[in-house]
Amino acid sequence: MFGKYAGWARSALERGDAARARGHVSKLRELNPESPEVAELEAGIARLENEAAELEPGRVFRDCPSCPEMVVVPAGTFSMGSPTSEEGRFSTEGPVRRVTIAEPFAVGKYEVTRGEFSRFVEATGHSTGDSCRTLEGGEWEDRRDHGWRNPGYRQDGRHPVACVNWDDAKAYARWLSEETGESYRLLSEAEWEYAARAGTATRYSWGDEVGRNRANCQECGSRWDDESTAPAGSFAANGFGLHDMHGNVQEWVEDCSNDGYAGAPSDGSAWTQGFCSVRVLRGGSWDFPAWILRSANRLRLGTGERTDFIGFRVARTLAR
Repeated sequence: MFGKYAGWARSALERGDAARARGHVSKLRELNPESPEVAELEAGIARLENEAAELEPGRVFRDCPSCPEMVVVPAGTFSMGSPTSEEGRFSTEGPVRRVTIAEPFAVGKYEVTRGEFSRFVEATGHSTGDSCRTLEGGEWEDRRDHGWRNPGYRQDGRHPVACVNWDDAKAYARWLSEETGESYRLLSEAEWEYAARAGTATRYSWGDEVGRNRANCQECGSRWDDESTAPAGSFAANGFGLHDMHGNVQEWVEDCSNDGYAGAPSDGSAWTQGFCSVRVLRGGSWDFPAWILRSANRLRLGTGERTDFIGFRVARTLAR
């Protein structure tokens, strides 16, 4: 019987069924508690249980003391885009399609902060240019001596970094990967919308109306409206435990620009075909009207653009 129980335990481990494997190993312990095979199987069960714990939705972790705080987002299927009846909709938000995120992944609990970005620049010497496009005195201009250290409004290290382009965001993710040995990256556009919706199908993750003091935008009813970014985490998290998916700063994602979703991947991966010198931005910002904060809304800018309302958030692939 020992051989049969051992075989059943190994089969259960191969299927990823730690509970069933543990049941078989308990029988093996009764038959021969000193067997090296029992110890080996128990070690396999422990590894499987640890892996499962790491993939538990809602788990919050950091890979290093100065790394962004990350949240595990569950696998799932959702409808991406907006119906033709949605107020404020653009045609580029359709056609609505079903997208499946097959595996859990981790998403930054907050947008990357100025403090986190500063550690990257200090460590690497990465050049972020010497200008940023800002709105001052009613005029949009690419202003010299403006940038992530001086976006044209007051910030500190707790605020989301702004005035960063797509290449800056990619460089930060690469650096995090090198520092931690983990797979950091930008979110795909599908992952971003899935994470922002957090199981909802409304215009915003909290409903169809912007309400008051739920986000930071021109008319969101917050103390920062149309003045500056807000410190990360100033507003309630969505159902996945993520903050500021709506408002504060627009977030770069991985995808190339396309005029709609016809031909887009349905597996949640980034769409890396199209107008790739232009990339997608999501989420709206502190100086945008509320309808641009909608979960389905998408904007596009050239990869070199540094603007006072643009930042980013990172994702991390989870090993199984």
